[in-house]
Amino acid sequence: MKAKELREKSKEELEGILNDLKKKLQKLRFDLVEKRLKNVREIRKTKREIARVLTILKEKCQKKD
Repeated sequence: MKAKELREKSKEELEGILNDLKKKLQKLRFDLVEKRLKNVREIRKTKREIARVLTILKEKCQKKD
C-alpha cells in the first residue's frame, strides 16, 4: 500500500493494518524456518510496509499535539 493511501486512513484503521502486517511477518518467519517460504523477499517487503505504517501513525500523533 502506498504512503498516500495510508495517510487517508484513520488512526484505528492504521493500527488494524499494523496488527495484520505483524501477524503476516510472524507467519513468514515461521514458514522460512520450516522451508515452506518460496519468496524470501516477502519478509523484506512486509518489514518495509510495517515501517511505513509506523511512520504515518507517528505523523498523525504529532499533528494532534
